[in-house]
Amino acid sequence: MPRKRAHRTVILLTILASLLAQLADAAQWGPVEVAGRKIWPGETLRFPYGGETSFESAYLDAPVFVARGALYGPALCITAGIHGDEINGTEIARRAFSWIDPKELSGTVIVFPMVNAAGVRSGNRYMQDRRDLNREFPGRSNGSVTSLVAHTLFTEIRRNCQYLIDLHTGSFSRSNHPQIRVTAKNDTALDLARHFGLGIVVLSEGPNGSIRREAGDIGIPAIIYEAGEPSRFDLDQIAAGVQGIESVMAHLDMIEGGKEFQVPESRIYTQTIWVRVPVGSGGYFFPTVQLGQAISSGDRLGTIIDPLTDRYTAITATHSGEVIGLAVAQIVLSGYALVHLGVKHR
Repeated sequence: MPRKRAHRTVILLTILASLLAQLADAAQWGPVEVAGRKIWPGETLRFPYGGETSFESAYLDAPVFVARGALYGPALCITAGIHGDEINGTEIARRAFSWIDPKELSGTVIVFPMVNAAGVRSGNRYMQDRRDLNREFPGRSNGSVTSLVAHTLFTEIRRNCQYLIDLHTGSFSRSNHPQIRVTAKNDTALDLARHFGLGIVVLSEGPNGSIRREAGDIGIPAIIYEAGEPSRFDLDQIAAGVQGIESVMAHLDMIEGGKEFQVPESRIYTQTIWVRVPVGSGGYFFPTVQLGQAISSGDRLGTIIDPLTDRYTAITATHSGEVIGLAVAQIVLSGYALVHLGVKHR
């Protein structure tokens, strides 16, 4: 046999062997089961995970997107819309899933883009029974509607997830500078936070009953992306969120191109404080600082005007730091959180 033909034959046999090996790996890799549905390697599927059709099941009828990679790898879960008015995360989740090619994916991506689906549709932060879903995890199978939704979701998280990214915005007419929140007790979670690539990481345990804290308590490294304000889409922060998810996936070797994602040096805040409305000083709040702005102790952060007396109250910084959260111009009352400052970082 001529040398060139033999060389081509060797190449073809090598390619064939590689394809056969991949097929064997996929067969051994097998399907993942989410909410009773099997998704096979190389397949994507979108479906509701709430169960049977009934009057009350409308509260549980939330979507799930699953991409089962053709190649073996970790399982990354993404949750959004736990608070129904925080819509930035729902679009981040949709976009991040839409570009995934399961034939090129190593591992599994499971996206819950509208956990509080009824709240997303109506613009309501809370569930229909007026409870905060992000204080109810892991939930109960015989509890309230909110507890049932929490239980249904957390059952899937516990069964199928190795890593978790939860997507949020500021609350109650406040906007957050893009940041990752993570526990200081889990080095793997902190590594995910750095590789999200925002440059700002806030160390906090999260409240009891939050999905991030409860997932961490059962050994699932979890982070929260916080950016923007409720009830509004912010295209820049949506793009940053999608890129951050891609960066985490590259870090986990789920997709190629890890070298393309530049991970900036993070300011890891170990202490933050809220500047609040002084007692008896409610009125119209007008901020004079911007998100991401560096400020010094004593700097003016904004002004509150009493519309009945024309009395002005200057809101000043009690510490030097960075503005990582800020109330928009609005009517405020005593004790309302106005400005969130990152004050100590490493």
